[in-house]
Amino acid sequence: MMNKSIFRTTLLMAASAVVLAACGGSGDVDENAIVLHRGNSAEPLTLDPHKASGTWENNVIGDMFIGLFTDDANAAPIPGMAESWTVSEDGLTWTFVLREAVWSDGVPVTAGDFEYAFQRILNPATLAQYSSLLYPIENAQAVNSGEMPLEAVGVEALDDRTLEIRLENPAPYLPGLLTHYTTFPVPRHVVEQYGDQWIQPEHIAVNGPYELVQWSTNNFVHVQRNPLFYDNENVCIDEVFYYPTVDAAAGVRRVQNGELDLNNEFPGQHIDRLRREMPDYVRVHPYMGTVYFSLNNDFEPFSDARVRNALGMAINREFLAEEIYRDGRSAAYSLVPPDVANYAGGVEAEWADWPMEQRRERARELLMEAGYGPDNPLEFEYSHRSTGDNPRIAPVVQQDWDSIADWVNVSIVQIETQIHYENLRSADYQAGDGGWIADYNDPYNFLFLAEERSIPMNYSRYRNPEYDDLVSRANQELDMEVRASMMAEAEQMMIDDMPIIPVVFYVNRAVVSPEVTGWEDNIVHIHRTRFMCLQDAE
Repeated sequence: MMNKSIFRTTLLMAASAVVLAACGGSGDVDENAIVLHRGNSAEPLTLDPHKASGTWENNVIGDMFIGLFTDDANAAPIPGMAESWTVSEDGLTWTFVLREAVWSDGVPVTAGDFEYAFQRILNPATLAQYSSLLYPIENAQAVNSGEMPLEAVGVEALDDRTLEIRLENPAPYLPGLLTHYTTFPVPRHVVEQYGDQWIQPEHIAVNGPYELVQWSTNNFVHVQRNPLFYDNENVCIDEVFYYPTVDAAAGVRRVQNGELDLNNEFPGQHIDRLRREMPDYVRVHPYMGTVYFSLNNDFEPFSDARVRNALGMAINREFLAEEIYRDGRSAAYSLVPPDVANYAGGVEAEWADWPMEQRRERARELLMEAGYGPDNPLEFEYSHRSTGDNPRIAPVVQQDWDSIADWVNVSIVQIETQIHYENLRSADYQAGDGGWIADYNDPYNFLFLAEERSIPMNYSRYRNPEYDDLVSRANQELDMEVRASMMAEAEQMMIDDMPIIPVVFYVNRAVVSPEVTGWEDNIVHIHRTRFMCLQDAE
């Protein structure tokens, strides 16, 4: 029998040959290089950190760029470009001293690059979908809405190595937020020279462990080690290929066949078989995220909270979790998952403990109160992502809603994941599935999704001034216990209105070859390649 490591090497050499053939021979892989092949869920729409919005984009971007803080192997925030920092007594001013580092073209990384980057992402002309994540920064919202000039953003380069960030309110979660790609620096000298083309392999400059070699659309993204990265001596993997594995089952087969070293998802219904056939590969772990359905509140039926609550009541979450996902997920009756830091919790829909028949009966009553019935049927379209378990969930949810009454008619449509999220952000949908994975460990990273100012990330277009005011006042509160209680009060208000329908709390699922070292299961499912290696290479 062929030695396991030789067999794996043979397969990966063959896979690399296929890659090179597909890309016409460019981006040649050194036969002595340590190469990692990663299944990565979906095709990136962009690799610009100021225009990205997907976890699959983050997996690549976070290997190329480093913010003030970065993720360690366990996805906990650790110093990145920040060498040291101080915080003012009121918690509103953070001053960072940057480490000495250079971009991959040899130009020094300066505090001015950070100042420029924050102004760029908050510039309304950039059309950054994720800019609202930065609204805790002084004047960020006003700048992003065009009410103030870019220079008003509370991020200032005091000198080349000193950066000051001023906040609207205390943010104990700031180190976690500063690991997010929205806060990454960009090379001003490159962006200003090449504009939107700066991210192309022939132009790009990065400050992280890997630099872009090639992006073959719907095929792979190829990166290689950046020899000028400040911690390059501790990086093991030389080159990485990221593949869009929209079909998770096919991705798993590619791992089984030795074509991929890992795939960051697998279908939940396959878990028992995979645990039998490849137990050393299966990774399942709690995930700080929630699957939820958005209801477009600008679409007439969903402007009525009675209709929204009726649809929320009718979903049998326990059945979805236990019989469809079957991977350890639990039913969600709140948006914020259990065990999130700085939170009181205890929030859930008032009907969460009702038997399903009672819930469906009440849902029928609510819809009739809202004016729907045999002579005025409730009809809408439910769109869902093409990846993961979502195609299997859709018909079950459709049946749950149709079971309310024979005058409830729901059609379903499957859409490519990236396009689906773009439709959610632009409100070009009626009801749609989706999910949220925390960017940092604090309830506000979930609750901001329902603030009016967070549109377009507020997919439902929920507008409740009372909710917005309560969340804002909570963020001004220095007493963390008081803040936690206020946040929970706000979430309860939103859940009672049901602009979105929480469905299940995530677990992360992956198949990872035992040959891969340095992959650590963690609550946000972030795994930076710089901490990984292959057993034969150690």
